[in-house]
Amino acid sequence: MTSRWFLLSTLLLLCAPALAHAEDAAALWDKSCKNCHGPDGRAQTRMGQKESIPDMSRASWQKRESDAELRKVIANGSSHNPKMKAYKDRLTPEQMDALVGYIRTFKAEAKE
Repeated sequence: MTSRWFLLSTLLLLCAPALAHAEDAAALWDKSCKNCHGPDGRAQTRMGQKESIPDMSRASWQKRESDAELRKVIANGSSHNPKMKAYKDRLTPEQMDALVGYIRTFKAEAKE
């Protein structure tokens, strides 16, 4: 019985950073990205429509955009849309990586 509790507590400790990381990414998205890209990355917002922001949930978009390209756009802004802000001075590399991972979750809901 004691070994089961030890194993369970160890697993919870190992999983906690990953869960916190996911929550941090969602909070970052809500704070920095959601106003233009929408809560689900589909850009069904006033700014998304006005600026013709692509739907990040589309499988074709997910396939076309590499993680490195996503990090670059988050860090430096978009060459396709000058209103996309650069976040290199506001976010850590770890936060940018977390956002890339969060963007990849939109793929699960992708429909073409």
